[in-house]
Amino acid sequence: MRANPVVKVGLLQSASRSDFNLNLNSAMEQIRAAARQGCQIIATPELFLSDYFCREIKNDHFAQAVSIPGPLTRQLSELAAELNIVLIASLFERSLTGLYHNTVVVFNTDGRPLGKYRKVHIPDDPEYYEKYYFTPGQELQCTFDTSFGRIGVLICWDQWFPEAARIAALQGAQILFYPTAIGWHEHEHESLGDAQREAWITIQRSHAIANGIPVCAINRIGHEGPLEFWGSSFITDAFGQIQAQADQSEQILTAAIDRTATESQRQAWPFLRDRRIDQYGQLIQAYQ
Repeated sequence: MRANPVVKVGLLQSASRSDFNLNLNSAMEQIRAAARQGCQIIATPELFLSDYFCREIKNDHFAQAVSIPGPLTRQLSELAAELNIVLIASLFERSLTGLYHNTVVVFNTDGRPLGKYRKVHIPDDPEYYEKYYFTPGQELQCTFDTSFGRIGVLICWDQWFPEAARIAALQGAQILFYPTAIGWHEHEHESLGDAQREAWITIQRSHAIANGIPVCAINRIGHEGPLEFWGSSFITDAFGQIQAQADQSEQILTAAIDRTATESQRQAWPFLRDRRIDQYGQLIQAYQ
């Protein structure tokens, strides 16, 4: 019997606090609620187990990092197996003494960890001091073969780079996920807020269009210091049309995605066929 090509995804749009256990328990409740709604692939926002500590440079925050594998990943693994879901979890990873990463771990329906992706593009902006905390991942190997097809997972700042989305598509991803933590600076909201949020949505919709792949963007909500995380998580089809979108409240955003839509979309708009890789040598050169 042919597997059902339609998969239901659930995005956990939520606020995070400074209490690790409170965030974990809240997320586990949300994951269970999403599973009860029939969601088969469930994804968290970026760094959902803590507040967005990258707003400040403070060595105490390194204590929040977890080992992978470790007690936390075993707990998430058991939950994925219990609920028969694919779980995409964004974690602060300690890999070696003094070496840390912004990492996503993907668990299959049997609880088995399928691997991890470490964020490759690391920002350094006011209130987003991620370069202080995270060592970049060494490769854009960002796809995972799950019980519901091959998915691609990139992280937040990665979402602004068309090269990363294209690589995920070339690796065979059928759905692309972006766990995210993005918001407004309090002094920019009034003058630039709408434009910034629309740019964030537009760039990811463009990845869907250019690669013929559904996109799922998962953001957090809430005020943390001078930052207001704008939520607005969304799910597109393979032509970049928004199928579901959240506001700025805590919610589980769901949509059914037909994984076979990529095939027909790429037949109609054959961007991959018409690529001219013989002309793209400048893309792998540093800026001059």
